[in-house]
Amino acid sequence: MTPAIADIPFSVLDRSRTREGRPGPEALRDTVRFAREVERLGYHRFWVSEHHGVPGVAGSAPTVLAAAVAAATGRVRVGTGGVMLPNHQPLVVAEQFGVLESLFPGRIDMGLGRSVGFTDGVRRALGRDKGVAEDFEGQLAELLGWFRGTSPTGVHARPSDGLTVPPFVLAMGEGAAIAARAGLPMVIGDLRDPERMQRGIDQYRALFRPSEWASEPYVVVSGTIAVAASEEAARRLLIPEAWSMAYSRTHGTFPPLPPAERVEALRMTERERGFYESGLTGRLVGTEEQVTHELETVLKATGADEVLVTTSTYDRDALLDSYRRLARITRRHPSQPS
Repeated sequence: MTPAIADIPFSVLDRSRTREGRPGPEALRDTVRFAREVERLGYHRFWVSEHHGVPGVAGSAPTVLAAAVAAATGRVRVGTGGVMLPNHQPLVVAEQFGVLESLFPGRIDMGLGRSVGFTDGVRRALGRDKGVAEDFEGQLAELLGWFRGTSPTGVHARPSDGLTVPPFVLAMGEGAAIAARAGLPMVIGDLRDPERMQRGIDQYRALFRPSEWASEPYVVVSGTIAVAASEEAARRLLIPEAWSMAYSRTHGTFPPLPPAERVEALRMTERERGFYESGLTGRLVGTEEQVTHELETVLKATGADEVLVTTSTYDRDALLDSYRRLARITRRHPSQPS
């Protein structure tokens, strides 16, 4: 049976995007302020991400940022979307989440990804290479073992040993099968390629093995959702991120978000225009009525258990308004339209 919009959790992933003319530290403070607003709007989780050496993203230490978010909020679950496990020793990751769970019991999530550094230079600085990600399944098993005290080394991860921190796998490519074999909840996106996403979901459900972490499959669908008073206003929210993505594909670096009007005035190359227009498609965009219909379609197709919203834009007021409108759609916040 297709879940109703009001019956499933909606959560938020904030990437601490930097904005033109504003310093990186401000983006981190914005993330903490945004988490408080998200909590007031009734969202279920607030997650932060991990990026290294990227001009457009300030969030490089997700467990540190998650601690600041958890300290500034009181109810919303806080976690990572995700910690890139190949960049770290599993013991250290276990210790970090053990500290978080000890300080904020019952509120911490451990979202885990298998990406490595964005460029060769970043990977060298991290002491990692692309081949490290090939052992993600082994790293994941080791990490979970630290929480269960099953390490064969005789070492114990303190204070993690015996604690329960819900783990999630960010499923890109092989990630769906890894999540299934480990019996863990899966986060999958994006909405721009629904057929590929559905194949991943189907594979995950077919291969899922019940575990002490999850008795049945749990699918979190992730993507960009923009809601505004008009479809045109909602689509303008996508412009800064779409241009940043296009620029990264054509120049090799991911820049801070620019104002939409500056992007609209640019003279793009044909290649830039192609990537830019691609970034404007495959999103859930429009008025509350339009997005409601699109969400119902996605939930019917995927049977998702939860939706993780990842929208970024230059105008923070417009971004917050979008999340307010989405909260009304999901019946989590009964305030009047702004």
